Amino acid sequence: MAVNLYDSAYALEKAIRESAEYAQIKQAYNEVNADPQAKQMFDHFRQIQMNLQQKQMMGQEISPEEIQQAQSTVVNVQQNEKIARLMQAEQRMSMVIAELNQVIMKPLEELYG
Repeated sequence: MAVNLYDSAYALEKAIRESAEYAQIKQAYNEVNADPQAKQMFDHFRQIQMNLQQKQMMGQEISPEEIQQAQSTVVNVQQNEKIARLMQAEQRMSMVIAELNQVIMKPLEELYG
């Protein structure tokens, strides 16, 4: 019997949306967005993060000043309780997704040894 992988993927998407981990991220994200100061800090942090990732993907060098700015921004956002909760929830979800990826890739890993 042939399995439709896309049906399984959509079922996994639904399971993720119904998971406790996703609910925690959603709640934490809504709390950050409801607080103007936290939202501004988080948006600034995300913008710096995206800019650095874009530079890295394009093979551009990241300056020591940019690294310092990113590090100080991380310290600042982690001091905000709402943002810290969101980042912790994101980290838990990232771990779940990494574990799911291992499960998904297992047939290929077994095939190629």
